[in-house]
Amino acid sequence: MDATFRVRPVLLDIDELNRRAHDGEFDLTKLSVGAFAAVGARYRLLRSGAALGKGVGPLVVARAPMALEQAAKLRVAIPGRETTAYRLLRLAAPTLREPVEMRYDRILSAVSSGDVDAGLIIHESRFTYRDHGLVKVVDLGDWWERDTSLPVPLAGICARADLDDVTVAEAEQAIRASVQYAFDHPNASIDYVRANSQELSDEVCAAHIALYVNGFSLDVGDDGLRAIARLVNASG
Repeated sequence: MDATFRVRPVLLDIDELNRRAHDGEFDLTKLSVGAFAAVGARYRLLRSGAALGKGVGPLVVARAPMALEQAAKLRVAIPGRETTAYRLLRLAAPTLREPVEMRYDRILSAVSSGDVDAGLIIHESRFTYRDHGLVKVVDLGDWWERDTSLPVPLAGICARADLDDVTVAEAEQAIRASVQYAFDHPNASIDYVRANSQELSDEVCAAHIALYVNGFSLDVGDDGLRAIARLVNASG
């Protein structure tokens, strides 16, 4: 089935996408699972294109070793209040005192320079934090997996609720086909990834893709849906 729609990509930070979803700005958008409850009924999750898995959770890092309970008393940089990372942090450290919002790619430098005491990092930062002289305080993915025995539900592709079912089905099929093509032809996207990865090395890009793009990206599956429901309904 050939799609009857055209796609215009808009590249934005995940926190910006979460915020814009409140107004239903995009027909299709990536959203943090942590933002699902806040967005309410404006969007519905597609089964393809999600980011879930084991060993993919956000990290809390600092300049020196400390317990999470200690870090929670200090200034902690976060990549947005509606990110899955922040929702997990609030669940693991409900006494968190002073979160400091900033774009995710500025957090490592802020921790390293002492502007904040610790940082909640996502995306490729989990591969590069040691280069900034930082140490891991806690892996919130490990914490979630031990507590729930479920994969960590990071984000999903969502369709605006007022789109017709045929268009949504076509979009889902197109995303699934795209992910499958990427699995079958791993070198096909190298130039695009490199053009949008700023100063990251090819090795970090490859590690990032290998970790975050997996079977759940083809179809979120029953375990994925359970994980999403568990996180959305968790109080924190």
